[in-house]
Amino acid sequence: MAASRNASAVPAGPRRVSFARIQEPLEVPDLLALQTESFDWLLGNEKWKGRVEAARQAGRKDVPAQSGLEEIFEEISPIEDFSGTMSLSFRDHRFEPPKYSVEECKDKDMTYSAPMFVTAEFINNTTGEIKSQTVFMGDFPLMTPKATFIINGTERVV
Repeated sequence: MAASRNASAVPAGPRRVSFARIQEPLEVPDLLALQTESFDWLLGNEKWKGRVEAARQAGRKDVPAQSGLEEIFEEISPIEDFSGTMSLSFRDHRFEPPKYSVEECKDKDMTYSAPMFVTAEFINNTTGEIKSQTVFMGDFPLMTPKATFIINGTERVV
């Protein structure tokens, strides 16, 4: 009888919680979604346009109307000469398909990129003459499906 009285007199320790017995598995969040969605917005590609359309149909008004490159071109255009007689504007960017695949770029120590073209408008403000031409702006690095960039054959995270 003395043994049972001593056992009940001992204060109980902290309650243990076992995380090994979770009934439902937790869904793993997409940790790369922020990077990939931001890059899609910068390029203004089809994935981004689809997300914008879906958000607008859902009634959201906080969705940007322009892609990142469109905003940049709008911000810097028009570029005018010091006398204001000539101006240059950029609009309607587009990308050609990448020249090489991700694996080829890794093997050949190349950058995974796509050629970017922009419509440039040269305007003579005194005569009103407008010359429009599609111009190669350079090779634009592309993000891989794993949200990395291949620069000179090396996979990089930004």
